[in-house]
Amino acid sequence: MRIVEAAEARERLTPQVCIDLMKEAFIALEGGRADQPLRSIVKLPDGESFGFMPAYLGPEDCFGAKVITAFHKNAGTAYPSHMGYVMLFESRHGSFVGMADASVITEVRTGAVSAVATDLLARKNARSLAIIGAGTQGRSHLAAIRCVRDIEEVRVYDLNPQSAQRYAAEMQQKHGVPVRVAASAQDCVRGADIICTLTPSREPFLKREWIQPGAHINAVGTFSPVTREVTSELVAASRLYSDYTASMKKECGEYLIPLSEGMIDEGHIVGSIGEVLLGRAPARGSDDEITLFDALGLAVEDVMCARYLCT
Repeated sequence: MRIVEAAEARERLTPQVCIDLMKEAFIALEGGRADQPLRSIVKLPDGESFGFMPAYLGPEDCFGAKVITAFHKNAGTAYPSHMGYVMLFESRHGSFVGMADASVITEVRTGAVSAVATDLLARKNARSLAIIGAGTQGRSHLAAIRCVRDIEEVRVYDLNPQSAQRYAAEMQQKHGVPVRVAASAQDCVRGADIICTLTPSREPFLKREWIQPGAHINAVGTFSPVTREVTSELVAASRLYSDYTASMKKECGEYLIPLSEGMIDEGHIVGSIGEVLLGRAPARGSDDEITLFDALGLAVEDVMCARYLCT
């Protein structure tokens, strides 16, 4: 039995390694080798969340579940917003294999997933990156997206100016790329080729008129039917992609709210990232299209990472 704590997980689960694992996870899920039910999320009395996310990687492989807390009030404290473990079992006999730190897995795989989507959907000459939300995921996304595009300019915006300043200083030193603190979300995304929204916002803030033709957006921060970061008008104007379409149709406010408003129909989802990888759904059609990837987070991603770390 292996127990992989945070330090070991961070050392071994590099962005490039995780990008390759996420491609494998998407292909396994859409190809029918892997399976996962919808996650179970318990809302705690103070508004925070406790989640159970199971997935199965096949009869000769393994299965497991991420058991995790999501405490957004931890922002700005010594505690991460997501804490827990991914537990792993082998499929033949059901024996326990091990468990790995879920905070690091969630951090790294979320940025890696957006990098996979960015590589498939962003223009090949995309060079500028806008980060909205200067927390853990802001750091993860910059590290991962630099693996798939030659990023020359980064802008960051956060409701907490001090967090944005710290992010800019740390990331510029770490990655050697200019990072500018933006005065507003609009200023941050103006003219950006790639945009990542990484906030717990309950109300949409990313507007259609702010986005240049040909931009790619990774909407990552929210994961419930009643929360979203992107306005209905922008969703309607974009080519919409899911991490897993069944989950999008049950859990995604970016999709469900404009659908209920009549702004889009069910056919507005072009496909999942796994379907694009398998050639079952088209990617970007032209350099002028706006592409929008909405990530809810999948248990198969977590279990794939745990398998890498524990076996």
